[in-house]
Amino acid sequence: MYPPEPSAPSQLPLQPPPTFHYEHPTSTTTVPVKMANRNNPPVPWSSGLCDCCDDVSGCCLTCWCPCVTFGRIAEIVDRGSTSCGVSGLLYTLILCVTGCSCLYSCFYRSKLRGQYFLDESPCTDCCIHCCCEECALCQEYRELKNQGFDMSIGWHGNMERRKRGVQVPPAVQKGMSR
Repeated sequence: MYPPEPSAPSQLPLQPPPTFHYEHPTSTTTVPVKMANRNNPPVPWSSGLCDCCDDVSGCCLTCWCPCVTFGRIAEIVDRGSTSCGVSGLLYTLILCVTGCSCLYSCFYRSKLRGQYFLDESPCTDCCIHCCCEECALCQEYRELKNQGFDMSIGWHGNMERRKRGVQVPPAVQKGMSR
């Protein structure tokens, strides 16, 4: 009924995930989106979970206003269908009522990983958010910045910028220099 699966991993051809162009219903701009493919291994995050000091401004924003960081992440991950303000307000409301906003934010980590085919490491998304909420938000924020998004202008601002042909280069990891 179904074709047999290859038995050895060496039989699986390794190819980059196919890229499809996502077109937002209210926008004429398309955005390349990597789609997961079971033949391709997930790619690592562009920065580690505890590399918060790589982006000091994002780290400070997350420490003092995690609702703003989460709102910006959610707006980009949802491709502009929800605003930063609404997502941040809902995050704050869940935090104030239940004290467990991590249950809401881990959903967006999973969604982000699916969009960019990122590795689920060092453990599950919910575990990371329950144990290290601020570190997880910082890592997601840095990942989107490294994917070329200007987090301060939101989804629609980034799409306008791309429509005009202004490309924001992905952030370069700083290393040792002489």
